[in-house]
Amino acid sequence: MKVCVFALDGMFDTGITAILDTLCTANEIAKLGGAETGPFQVTVIGVKPRVKTALGLTMAVEPAREVDRPDWVVVPALNAKMADVLVPALARRDVEAAKSHLREWRAQGIGIAAACIGTFVLADSGLLDGEEATTTWSLSPLFRERYPTVRLDDSRMIVTSNGLVTAGAAMGHLDLALWFVRQVSPELASNVARFLLIDNRASQAQYVIPDYLAHADPLVERFERWSREHMSQGFSLESAASALHVHVRTLQRRTEQVLGKSPLAFFQDLRIQRARQLVSNGCDLETVAAQVGYADASTLRSLLRRKLGRTVKELRKD
Repeated sequence: MKVCVFALDGMFDTGITAILDTLCTANEIAKLGGAETGPFQVTVIGVKPRVKTALGLTMAVEPAREVDRPDWVVVPALNAKMADVLVPALARRDVEAAKSHLREWRAQGIGIAAACIGTFVLADSGLLDGEEATTTWSLSPLFRERYPTVRLDDSRMIVTSNGLVTAGAAMGHLDLALWFVRQVSPELASNVARFLLIDNRASQAQYVIPDYLAHADPLVERFERWSREHMSQGFSLESAASALHVHVRTLQRRTEQVLGKSPLAFFQDLRIQRARQLVSNGCDLETVAAQVGYADASTLRSLLRRKLGRTVKELRKD
């Protein structure tokens, strides 16, 4: 499989090295198993002869316009974790040139993949319009605002859609690289994960910090405060809207637009976050259930298991 990794100035150092190291490890393990050559031919490409990472490392790259036809092009993340840094970066001349190359390759039927903030470059090129995708959970409100035609599911770690692959937050670069290895050999991917100590994680949901997302919008932020203050009383959409002096449909629409979920679903996320914290602090489950609005501790136990994939006993070890 011929993979081109598209390097841009200011890229997230761990992102690009995670991809390169994982694919290199896959080649090495395949050779140890008797293969004459590794399954991946990896080339780092760019729009300039040299690129500089966010931490100041420089590397020579192959000119994007001169590479032979690859099977896949991968876009690692820019190290632009905040909206006020990311938005101007997407308009840079080199990033615009990269988007043009991506559109050309896509028109030729070449697979395109991106991880974390690299998904913004892919979406900005227009290639994700009408497609399913994921992105880093921390910037999902901005993603929804900028790209309303993309069917975003930021709970998932990897999303494939018609020859396009997107991966979630920062260390999603590892998950994306393993996805490529899995296409060659599930057994090889398992061995690479063991060598590199990469956990199997299909979802970003357990890593999301709900109140961080709430700050993306004033009304949602007010709803988040109301939810925490009234958590023990349970959820009422009508009561929340009345307290915030907005119509029920307004609150429903705004949370859907900003968070991609209903007010109830966000309230549940806050419940899970608080319950997890209390359980980890050693509180008994009956007390925790009462504080987050559940009369039945067994219901909370099942919810924690379903949402976090971990038992109460496991959570207490955190």
